[in-house]
Amino acid sequence: MHFGPLITILVAGLGFAFIFGAVAHRLGISPLVGFLLAGVVVGPFTPGFVADQELAGQLAEIGVILLMFGVGLHFSLKDLLSVRAIAVPGAVVQIGVATLLGVGVSSWLGWDLFSGLVFGLALSVASTVVLLRALQEHRLVQTETGKIAVGWLIVEDLAMVLALVILPAIAQGLGPGISGPDGTSPSSLLLSNGIWAILALTVLKVAAFVALTLVVGRTVIPRILHWAAHTGSRELFRLAVLGTALGVAFMAASLFGVSFALGAFFAGMILSESQLSQRAAEETLPLRDAFAVLFFVSVGMLFDPRIIVSAPGPLVATLAVILVGKTLAAWTIVRAFGWPNPLALTISASLAQIGEFSFILAGLGVSLGVLPEQGRDLILAGAIFSILLNPLLFGFCVRFAQRHKANDAVMDLAVDPESPTTRTQLSDHVVLVGYGRVGAAIGSGLVGYGEKLLVIESSVAAHAQALADGAEAIFGDAANVGILEAAGLSRARCLFIATPQSSMTVRICEQARKLSPDIRIIARAHSDTDEVALQRSGATAIIVGAHEIARSMVKVHVSGDQFEVFSSAEASSPATRDE
Repeated sequence: MHFGPLITILVAGLGFAFIFGAVAHRLGISPLVGFLLAGVVVGPFTPGFVADQELAGQLAEIGVILLMFGVGLHFSLKDLLSVRAIAVPGAVVQIGVATLLGVGVSSWLGWDLFSGLVFGLALSVASTVVLLRALQEHRLVQTETGKIAVGWLIVEDLAMVLALVILPAIAQGLGPGISGPDGTSPSSLLLSNGIWAILALTVLKVAAFVALTLVVGRTVIPRILHWAAHTGSRELFRLAVLGTALGVAFMAASLFGVSFALGAFFAGMILSESQLSQRAAEETLPLRDAFAVLFFVSVGMLFDPRIIVSAPGPLVATLAVILVGKTLAAWTIVRAFGWPNPLALTISASLAQIGEFSFILAGLGVSLGVLPEQGRDLILAGAIFSILLNPLLFGFCVRFAQRHKANDAVMDLAVDPESPTTRTQLSDHVVLVGYGRVGAAIGSGLVGYGEKLLVIESSVAAHAQALADGAEAIFGDAANVGILEAAGLSRARCLFIATPQSSMTVRICEQARKLSPDIRIIARAHSDTDEVALQRSGATAIIVGAHEIARSMVKVHVSGDQFEVFSSAEASSPATRDE
């Protein structure tokens, strides 16, 4: 039986990615390193099996589309605006510093100025996947630190999207190769009228695409998805989402000359405003993950390991830009804006790596002839080593920040300055973690029964609401022992955990049980699996939303009442649960 190259690349790519990803996970490093190494193994620069590079590149293009679609789905203008005062200038300054450092390295290597700019830009943007993974592992996503880091990353992503749009236009003006058609340098051509005319035309095309997408897309896309959702067919809804992502990306490229990446990003951004965005993200996640893996494998296939031996100096310089230059630039700007040193260290460490956009930009630069292949190899090597070293650097900075916060018993890296205290004097009280819709309802009931209530919240707005409702409140992450100690858990009578994140609830329960072995812990869960995990972690009583709804419905039936209303915060879908 004949096996075509498509089946071969899928089997080899996913198979080796699983093996090397599992090994990386076992060693405690990012699976992305394993995926990249899998690409190196099946690539043309290592002995043995060699996958079809052209076909791998096409599959990688689909991976880029789905990756950018996912970035757009999670793009929140609201979150960005909340931290714009630090995220926007910080990202711009860091991009500028990293780009200049990249130009310096390229000048040392004898490259042209424009090649250096492309090289520096590729080193300036951090990996979304790596950053979010680091924040999640240290439970920092919902903290002020996490929001600033994610906002910073969004600004970087937008800058790279703009670069992906402008780069082909400039390359078109430069003509074939790194020099212009008549042998003039790119830096000279950048000042010519022809380049600016091409850029102006490109901007007009992008503006037309954006306008059409925002005007028509906001009407058509949500209606299609709502119709698909109301059919009740999971397959139709999933196809509607994928068809939207791929269709808009293809339309952007074929009709407007805009990159697949930008088209997919805008498709995701439009969909993010829909009430179905959470479901769309969940339904397409397996396919996005699979093609994202193939994207990293295809990138690894381009990497020539011989550069480690042939160009150790440039490689060390590249890593210095990523791990030292970017980190110092980010730390300096955060400190300049008056934020504390622990927060500055954590944010700067989280950004000290490169990933998806760097690969996309490097590949585009080489294909357009504006970046030497050595530059791509240095970027790929820098990505692999920075992804490998970043968890160590990030973990060190987080531990350093935690030690410096120990005196205040606060492990969250951005304590609300208006918080009246970091330690409570209460005893025989009730501690409530989470003050969203469910938590606020619990708090109201406890206060109504005359309980002394202390609330732990990591949201500034919810923390302020708890204080306004008359409860004592501490701002921070309840999964940290320091916060639980500050809440006087060892003197408390009961702990309520009302957070919607199951993994966070389990972690809080484990920490609370260690700190106060006899305390009564009442936690909420969303499924039977969550219930089992909470039982193992030491919860005394567990309330499963679906079970309570079922009991209420049976009660209505048995009572025989003609009209009765039951209000349950648990009745909402996962997409609308409180944070």
